[in-house]
Amino acid sequence: MQEKNYSMKEAMLFSQRVAQLSKALWKSIEKDWQQWIKPFDLNINEHHILWIAYHLNGASISDVAKFGVMHVSTAFNFSKKLEERGLLKFSKKENDKRNTYIEITAEGENLLLRMMETYDPGNNAVFSGALPLRDLYGKFPDMVEMMAIIRNIYGEDFMEIFERSFVNIDNLFVDEDGKVLKKKIEIEAEPV
Repeated sequence: MQEKNYSMKEAMLFSQRVAQLSKALWKSIEKDWQQWIKPFDLNINEHHILWIAYHLNGASISDVAKFGVMHVSTAFNFSKKLEERGLLKFSKKENDKRNTYIEITAEGENLLLRMMETYDPGNNAVFSGALPLRDLYGKFPDMVEMMAIIRNIYGEDFMEIFERSFVNIDNLFVDEDGKVLKKKIEIEAEPV
């Protein structure tokens, strides 16, 4: 058995500090998130499912639940509502009839892109709260320690998907006229 190199008091204080800070942060994040997506008649779970489907380019309901940090029935039920609105489509794979897969539709992608275009950092309390740190240090907080904790809780594949969505945005989107827009892909004409 591994010897503890911490006290019970230290452990409890750390756990409670994280819990209290996380609750306060989540309350603000939830309010900001709901305010951003409300004009598009989505709730947080629906938006998160669209986000995951977009960045995974098709995902099983189990993947959506895992990466969306939600119960499988929640992922399925909200995905079903998105399918009814024409934003997702369900399918089964020929070699995997047990799992249900979702894929974002063109309409779902357009909605997600419109939402990204309407993002306004001025209406985001967490962004506004971090802005003084960016002004002081020249960058936003890295959150390396928080990411390490999440990696230890949810695993490497969770963090891989987490990072993939941000790499996708960095590679596939541009900041143009104060909006986040998908890059236009120029197709080269073949010589005749």
